[in-house]
Amino acid sequence: MSKTPVAIVGAGVAGLALGNFLLRNGVDCVVLEKHSRSYVEQCQRAGTVDAFGVRMLREWGLGEVLEGTPIPESEGAFFIDGDAMPIDMDDDGNESLYCPQQVLVRNLTDAYLRMGGDLRYEAADVVLENIEGDHTRGRTHGHTRVRYQDPDGTARTVECDLIAGCDGFHGVSRRSVPAGVLTEYSHRYGYSWLSVLAAVPTNPSGMAIHSRGLAGLIPRGPHATRVYLQCAVDDTPEQWPDARVWSELEARFGTTVARGEIVSSHIVPLRSVVFDPMCYGNLYLLGDAAHIVPPMSAKGIHLALHDAEVFAHAVLRWAGDGDTSLLDGYSATCLPHIWNYQAFATWITHVMHNAGNTTQAGEFRKLVARAELQRQFTSESANRLFGELASVTN
Repeated sequence: MSKTPVAIVGAGVAGLALGNFLLRNGVDCVVLEKHSRSYVEQCQRAGTVDAFGVRMLREWGLGEVLEGTPIPESEGAFFIDGDAMPIDMDDDGNESLYCPQQVLVRNLTDAYLRMGGDLRYEAADVVLENIEGDHTRGRTHGHTRVRYQDPDGTARTVECDLIAGCDGFHGVSRRSVPAGVLTEYSHRYGYSWLSVLAAVPTNPSGMAIHSRGLAGLIPRGPHATRVYLQCAVDDTPEQWPDARVWSELEARFGTTVARGEIVSSHIVPLRSVVFDPMCYGNLYLLGDAAHIVPPMSAKGIHLALHDAEVFAHAVLRWAGDGDTSLLDGYSATCLPHIWNYQAFATWITHVMHNAGNTTQAGEFRKLVARAELQRQFTSESANRLFGELASVTN
């Protein structure tokens, strides 16, 4: 059996950011991850780190994890019915960047291990025990435990004071909370995306609104592109052979797109989810374990980093002088910020989809949505409000 103040379940952005924050400030922790290191570091997901995240990582001394990203600088474009819209945004002070999530995770992993961090991959059959314990014991190790099996099948136990559940929406952490404790707030938008990973440089890069539906071409590396195509909610990947994907992209963008090998594809139903509270006893939920935002908002990494920072400050206060006030207020601190971004995510998701395909929204809502979009290009006030949430808010 090993002992640690904090056991972190999940080695994604939230878990590794938290591990780095704690270790750099003298608080030991153990990170458990059910997958192999190669799987985690190659898993392709969204990758926008907004200015808030950039500043946060630098303030914690982790600016190195943002360096050397393989995403080439490129001009983004926004197309409506095949016409490129002029985008003239004031980027002064906007430090947001594309950093594929697997690159950020790899860099956070390297930083954590360089500091001597304890990171255990392929931890199978994870079970959380005695999570209803009392964190007011201070710095002594209690009886909250995480049990798992290591890769050779040996049973292992980590005894800890606190558990950070950073293992995603389908992870064991939230499922360990007794029924009836958490309230789930959820919304399904009625839109689905075909999400495609293609082994090709991104050209053009941007989003397209069209009567055929929304489309996106987002860089995921110098030779990788994430393709998004709005599709029917009951579509399957088999209904989207390669030729249809490329022809549909060109129809919606109104221009030739770079083609290449399609590596993978799946259907993504768009939804928002929030669990309240984000904690139970000695268990605290971070990132996707506590909330989901639709990919249209590009705020998944933002919220994961925000949770990690709030929880890290709480742990450091508790570990330093036994003050549990920030731990007690963790959920109440995070949730207003999360709901603020759910509001942004709901607005941008409906506007971008309603402005194109009218199957769900109808012509009236299409014209309203297009008026809202036009305001982004013509109104400085509207553009500043969008920028506050999309790029530089804290």
